This record gives sequence, C-alpha cells and structure tokens, in this order.
Amino acid sequence: MSVFSVDHLRVRFGGVQAVRGVSFGVESGRTLAIVGESGSGKSASLMGATGLLPGSASVEGNVLHRGQEILGLPDRDLRRLRGPQIGFVFQDPLSNLHPLKTIGDQIGEAISVHQRITRRQKRERVLALLDDVGIADPQARFSDYPRHLSGGMRQRVMIAIAIALDPGLIIADEPTTALDVTVQAAILDLLKRLQEEHGTALIFVSHDLAVVSDIADDVVVMRDGLVVEKAPADDIYLRPRQDYTRELLGAARLGGPKSYAVQRDRQATRPLLDVQAVARSFGSRSVLDDVSFTIGEAEILGLVGESGSGKSTIGRLIAGLDRPNAGRISLKGRDYSQPGSGGVLPGDLRRSIQVVFQDPYASLNPRRRVEAILADPFVIHGTVDKAELRDKVKQLVTDVELPHDVLDRLPSQLSGGQRQRVAIARAIALRPSLIVADEPVSALDITTQAKVIRLLARLRDKLGVSFLFISHDLGVIGELCDRVIVLEKGQIVEVGQTQRVFERPAHAYTRRLLASIPGRKRPPAEAKLKDVIYG
Repeated sequence: MSVFSVDHLRVRFGGVQAVRGVSFGVESGRTLAIVGESGSGKSASLMGATGLLPGSASVEGNVLHRGQEILGLPDRDLRRLRGPQIGFVFQDPLSNLHPLKTIGDQIGEAISVHQRITRRQKRERVLALLDDVGIADPQARFSDYPRHLSGGMRQRVMIAIAIALDPGLIIADEPTTALDVTVQAAILDLLKRLQEEHGTALIFVSHDLAVVSDIADDVVVMRDGLVVEKAPADDIYLRPRQDYTRELLGAARLGGPKSYAVQRDRQATRPLLDVQAVARSFGSRSVLDDVSFTIGEAEILGLVGESGSGKSTIGRLIAGLDRPNAGRISLKGRDYSQPGSGGVLPGDLRRSIQVVFQDPYASLNPRRRVEAILADPFVIHGTVDKAELRDKVKQLVTDVELPHDVLDRLPSQLSGGQRQRVAIARAIALRPSLIVADEPVSALDITTQAKVIRLLARLRDKLGVSFLFISHDLGVIGELCDRVIVLEKGQIVEVGQTQRVFERPAHAYTRRLLASIPGRKRPPAEAKLKDVIYG
C-alpha cells in the first residue's frame, strides 16, 4: 500500500487551473521523482495535497495518507500530520530558516511542538540529528545562526528538521537547485542514506532529470498541470514513451555536457581583459590570492568552483563594482581596477563592461515596463536620440529572440526565462566588449537553461562580445565556454581549453568536481542511455 497517494487532484487559483487531474503514489523505502519545467504544477500538486496553499486556492480530488483521506481535514489535524508523519525540505533554506533563531533552537522547536520532552533530552536529540545529517562538531554549531552556515549546511539543517520526528514520508521540493555540484551530490547521498536507514518514502521534486537519475525509483513527468508520463526510472531513462520526456532528457546533462563548446584558435584571438596578481580580502579573511588570467576577444571564459571559492568576487572586481587589495585589471591595455583607484568607472568603460546577474526576478525593476527598462542604457549614456529610441529597443528584443509585445509588459508578467532574456538585452544595449554573467541560468529550469545558453553563444558570434561566465554547473560550462578556470578557495588550480579540462583534468579538485556531476551513477546502461538521448 502507498504511504501517500493522490488521485485526480485538481488545483485552481482563481480562474487558472494549475493542476488538472493528477494521480501518483509512493511506497515505503522508495523514491518518487516528480519532474517538469517551471509552472508544470509539481509544487502546486504537493502543497495542495498537504494543505499548504492559501485559502484562496481551490483543491479537489482524493489524497490518502496510509489509506486515510486527508484532503479537507481541519488545519489542526493537518498540523498533526506535518512534522510527525510528513517532513518537508524546501528549495531555499535561507528563506525557510528564521534568521534570528539559532539552528539548535529551530530544530528543537520542530520536536517540542509535537512532543513533551525535557530541555536536556531535546538538546541531546538535536545534537544527534546534526551529527546524522553530517554537520561536523554539532556542539559548536548548536548555537550558530543560519547566516553562519554555508548553503549546503543550511540545507542539512532543513533535512534535520524534516527527519526530527522520524516521519514515514519526506517531501523534498527542489532541495539542491541553488547548490553547487559537490554539495548537491552530498545532499543526494544524505537523503538516500537516511531513506535506507529509516525506510522512509521520499518524494523528490526537480526540473532536472539528470539530478533525479541518481536517486529515483519511479518518475512522474508533468507538464501544464498534467501527468505526461509515469513509469519506473529505468523505463523513463531508457524507454521514454512521450516526446516531452525525450525533450527533457535531451536538455538534461546526464553525466556531463552533451558536447563541448567549439574550440577556437587561441593564437588568433587577441587579449581583451588582463587580470594580474589580484588579491582581495575582507578584514582578516582572504577571498582571492594571486589570481591571474586573460579573456580574449569574442571568447567565452568559464569560471567554476564551489560556493565560497571567490567566483562572484572576481566578477565584481572585473565589473568595477569592487576594488582589489593588490594586483591590477586592464581592458584593452587600460588599467581601471587596482588598489586606490576611484569608486566609479568612467563612462566609456562602464559602457564596455556590463553585467547579467543570477536572479532575473530581482535584477529588473518590478514597477517599470520592459520598454522603459531597455531604454535606460541609451537614455543614461545619451547615445540615441528620442526619435530612434523605440526602434533601438525593438531591435534589442529581436536580438534576444523575444516578441515585441513584451515591451508593454511588467517583469511580473514574464516567465523566468523571458526575464533573463530582458536582462541580457539590457546588457548588450550599448554593444559592450565584455559581459560578466554571474550564474545567469542557475535560477532557470533545465529546458530554459538550454535556450539561454544557445542565445549567449549566438550573441557572441553575432556581436563579437566576450563573456566571463560564472557558474557552479560544470555541464553548462562544458556546453558554452571555450576555456575554463577552476577556482578553489580563492586560488586558480587549473585553466585550459574546456574539452581538455573535462577529459584530462590535471588537478585532484577538478577531478572531484567532475565526479560530482549528476547522472554518472546509472551504468551499465549508460551506452544505451546516450543512444536514447543523443540519437
């Protein structure tokens, strides 16, 4: 019998039918993966089934927990289920942990809300949970606040909260999306180990079939609020029946990139940016140490490393948003970022170096329409007269392959992929020499990622613009970048052409990163799997 099942579940928000008759179930000791693009109804299905949607949402159908109907139960009864019977791990641990409470208090609260327990017993249980989820030195970490922890450690705290009362079911909603590849692999291994030790049923929600390939027993593929395909994992990966499942498999980077970026003739590419012996520290903490590299004209250089390795700090220094403590940075032979240099770049350099940020939701003004957002670079720098302005803006949306009708919309009326295309359009408006792209696809689902990657490659070829492409995703780096720099704890440990680094890594840290790429745990069926995906 299924621990948890839904039958013909329907979820409506006002006039929008978000989930349209979905059915699935999961048994003890098994992992059900629910996969689909953003907006497919994955999270809405589970939140609706467990009573976590706002009262304005309408939820219909049947939801059984251990054979008992729970849809429509009073909130008090649902609260008795959530925690003791059903644990939750959400995508963003920073926004789901209270910033003003210690992690020990937050894990302890998950226990004491449902059980009568002494303070000493609670502390012992919390320390055991911290140890169980792999947090070193639990005694020292007990009094830490979430801000003191890395993203991976915060997610481990969320898992500790989820398993605190030993529930029979854990629902993990995109629990590794914002994490780098090694931390992602560690979290997947942790969930699998805990499941095996406790016999827990696990529902794992993701947009990426490569990620769930390492953990799923059964897979449900969703699109537009419907179940497109439902089968054991091996059938989904080796014998997909539906075109949409094959499309998701084609976008997934199972075991690494499907192809490497076209290797360019390094001798024929003139240097554009030169970074020499750059160091950056904040107080007594060293973030970058003796970092040197170049970026050529019309080159896409990848910068990869784990969270905290210093990637974004390098991006900020190159973009002129910060200054180094030592070393220098020059564009076309002109020094512009060095110790003691001014706080604002001259106008011509600001036009030459642009930035695309990670979060398309936060990087666009929510109160301004797209046309006004894209007109800003021309207006601020005075490069276009008013009569030409709308034509220039129309050309920008054409360049990033968006329809002209987006110009009259607000960012909230666009999808995540469309918002990121608007951000890219703004970055190329003044035809810069270099764009710093800091994790520009990590917030997007896997198929949208693939489209944005192809767009960036086409823009490089069409405009001759260079990119510093910062990412924790080695699969993305492999498909887009000509060369790659591997950064560990503020130091460059490897640099070279992408194919060489991926196929013949010279440094142990690079080999560890490559070994953590999701989708590498499915042999011996790997050869057949590649035939299915790549034709």
